[in-house]
Amino acid sequence: MLQRFIKRCIQYVLNGLLISLPIIMTGYVIYKMFTWLDALLPFEHRYPGMGILMLLLFLAVLGYLGSKLINDTLKFWFNKLLDRIPLIKTIYKSITDLLGAFVGQKKAFNQPVLVKLSDQNDLEAIGFITDEDLQELGNIKEKVGVYFPMSYSFSGHLLIVPVKNIKPIDKSAVDVMKYIVSGGVVDIEHNNDQK
Repeated sequence: MLQRFIKRCIQYVLNGLLISLPIIMTGYVIYKMFTWLDALLPFEHRYPGMGILMLLLFLAVLGYLGSKLINDTLKFWFNKLLDRIPLIKTIYKSITDLLGAFVGQKKAFNQPVLVKLSDQNDLEAIGFITDEDLQELGNIKEKVGVYFPMSYSFSGHLLIVPVKNIKPIDKSAVDVMKYIVSGGVVDIEHNNDQK
């Protein structure tokens, strides 16, 4: 009886850790970010939290100026300049494409799907349709490009999959991505407002 009581107490302590640690870690990271950004400003002691406000203001102004002032001509000359530095161009293009896939106007990860891996078994993988027109790869018909993110990582694999093996997932793409990256640990929200 005492052993069961001790076991149950240990289980409650572990449950408490599981609940409290993510909250404490998130709070700590936010606190550190605030204090680090505040320390960059000369007047941080009088106005705490000003660093994050200045960062948000800077990003908003940069985004506004970028959308108003950076036209196709400037982009063309910037790309020509990048062409002369191959490694920098590859890194820059990879980062802009990745960010654009998540937050840009042309979001790539917005069609979560379940993909049957083969006809011999009942295994399925979760991915995102990223390309429905594969003409640039040649004469490929009735197939689409599906990106499979890896758990606990931001890398993944792009596979060309027959359309007949694909089943749409009626959930938010953000929730499905969190589910995959967490290795299936995070619960998918039940509301389907955001698709």
